[in-house]
Amino acid sequence: MYYYYPRYYHYDFRQVPLAWTPTSVALNQQLRALWEQHVYWTRLAVNSIVGRQPDEKETIARLLRNPDDFAAALKPLYGPAAANKFAELFGEHLTIAAELVKALQAGNTSAAADAKQRWYANADDIAEFLGTINPYWSKEEWRKMLYEHLELLSSEVSSRLAGKYAENIAIGDQIQLQALEMADMMTSGIVQQFPMAFTH
Repeated sequence: MYYYYPRYYHYDFRQVPLAWTPTSVALNQQLRALWEQHVYWTRLAVNSIVGRQPDEKETIARLLRNPDDFAAALKPLYGPAAANKFAELFGEHLTIAAELVKALQAGNTSAAADAKQRWYANADDIAEFLGTINPYWSKEEWRKMLYEHLELLSSEVSSRLAGKYAENIAIGDQIQLQALEMADMMTSGIVQQFPMAFTH
């Protein structure tokens, strides 16, 4: 067993030392994989939409599997109702993102503005929900993290549409690191809430 002090440079996260066990490490690896898949398939979906690639339908379908994969990970701890609610909210996050990309690509500023407003409202709903089901998850902290996630994704889309590929790749690196921070915060809250599930 060893101790890990998470570092969150952008957020007022309550830094609680976690005693890592094989089960908590496995949880962290699972959540990191899910968050990385989330941003990886989001990037590929954006590229497919912007480039009008023939794999757009299949890529978006794979992206939309991500909320269900999160639900499967959360269900043993929070039950089917809460897990499915998270999947619903996270699915909305993705479908609104696709709307936004297509509106920006078409130059439809009013549709893009409407999608972006709903996108941030959805982030508020996700933060509120997570803060409700786990006392170690702050809705304010989650809102900050999700807003930064949306800002980075918006920059990634804009740079792709503008053909600024080096900038686009650099933003993608930032998105991956920020996603891992969200995975670590999610892990920390779960382990603190259910300590007896992660003793071995």
